Amino acid sequence: MNIPSPDELPSLPRTDDGPVFAEPWQAKAFAMTVRLHEQGLFEWSEWAEALGAQITAAGADDTTDYWLHWQAALERLATGKEMVAPSELVDRRDAWDRAARATPHGQPITLDAAG
Repeated sequence: MNIPSPDELPSLPRTDDGPVFAEPWQAKAFAMTVRLHEQGLFEWSEWAEALGAQITAAGADDTTDYWLHWQAALERLATGKEMVAPSELVDRRDAWDRAARATPHGQPITLDAAG
């Protein structure tokens, strides 16, 4: 697996041990990507290509939206390899949006709140 070194991602938050995640969803997106790769659903080179294409298509010249690009690349790769139907992604995104709107500020968001 060819994971970028901390020096290749200078704007990511980090500790002395390496990069950290600013939001829990970022860690989950990273973990899902690694797990799908470990399950043999795609090669790491395919992932690197998908992420690079997403960043290039977005015209990104910095890493400000790095994790949004990561998520979009993972969604594109997962739908392209038919791991998930595009409509399922839309349904899940809508459910999380409803849950977020129904959850009081400062409380954890759960899909149960989507109603």
